[in-house]
Amino acid sequence: MKLIHKTGSLYLLLTMFMLWGCNLISDDNPQPAENEYFVSATTIGTYPKEALQAFALAKEEFRDFVPFVEHDVAFYKIVYNTTYKGEEIEASGLLAVPQNTGSVPGIVSAQHGTMFKQSDAPSNFPVSFSGFELFGAAGYIAVIPDLIGYGVSSDIFHPYYDEEHSAMAVVDMLKAVKYYLQQENIESNGNLFLVGYSEGGYVTLAAQKEIENNPAHELELTAVAAGAGGYDLEGMLDVIATTPSYADPAFLPFIVQSYNITYDWNRPLTDFFQEPYASIIPELFDGTKEREEINSQLPNAPDSLFTPAFYAALQSPADETEIKEALASNSLLDWVPESPTRLYHGTADEAVFYETTVTTFNKFIDEGATNVEFITIPDGMHRTSITPMMFDVLPWFKSFQP
Repeated sequence: MKLIHKTGSLYLLLTMFMLWGCNLISDDNPQPAENEYFVSATTIGTYPKEALQAFALAKEEFRDFVPFVEHDVAFYKIVYNTTYKGEEIEASGLLAVPQNTGSVPGIVSAQHGTMFKQSDAPSNFPVSFSGFELFGAAGYIAVIPDLIGYGVSSDIFHPYYDEEHSAMAVVDMLKAVKYYLQQENIESNGNLFLVGYSEGGYVTLAAQKEIENNPAHELELTAVAAGAGGYDLEGMLDVIATTPSYADPAFLPFIVQSYNITYDWNRPLTDFFQEPYASIIPELFDGTKEREEINSQLPNAPDSLFTPAFYAALQSPADETEIKEALASNSLLDWVPESPTRLYHGTADEAVFYETTVTTFNKFIDEGATNVEFITIPDGMHRTSITPMMFDVLPWFKSFQP
């Protein structure tokens, strides 16, 4: 992600608004009455639309969204209760509430993509900027979970591509936020949207599945948009196990180590990775490094990253069944979406293969889905496809407004 050159009036404007917003941070908010999910809300500040336009301009992939930035936005850090390995923990996220909308807004839960640096957690706004804050500026109440492993739960290794923890981090934050909004007399119009890209696309569909399969959550979805998520993890493995080169090798130890920890396998990394990579992976994933820095320390060839025994086992149906069963159980192919759903994927995606969405969409259709669309982004790569996706999502969500 490229930042524009920080010169001239834009840099001055952005710096001024960041300092102004940060000065509004307060830790002594009066809290609503006790709730099963809600823990606390800390005011970050109210940012004028000009500041949010400056944030958008400062990131190349969000510059085209400046015309959608129409409202000032009040930001809050939300802490809420969820579960990890069956135990209650606290998690966090960002809440963005648009100001002076003229009509009652809907709620958008927006799930971020794969994150390596702890400082990038959405609740660290304004130090961090995910881009999903712009839903607030476009007139929606935006709920942006950090996800488990970031923010106040940073002591946990992120359960990457784990269906249960992904889904419940979203569902439980929505319950906490809905309670907080009610206590603070902040109205919403009843519309509830989910949107996410990359890992966030996967998390979005996991949350949709959980919400639609469990009416007890009392969450009714209006529409869902998911882009470039690894929904078919088995299919992804089949390609990675046979490809000579993979563009984003950081993703591979991330998911292996995540499952190793989340499912208490506790296997030494030398079971999976060759040296020197096995020894440096804990440091690479300590939460201080960007994806590019991690990628630069790992080989692009999977057969150079994985041990010969593990790499061969990935290609053999009879071996390493534990990890294959985990990938199968966390693939999102065993249900049919009910809410209006749009899947997006770039045909030239080098990180999360286009075929994973093709397989997922076809499975949904074969199982009788009538409310799912697949929108292909011709020649779109992983980082270039989010912009055309959002240009389609924003007017589509708006079409549901009462």
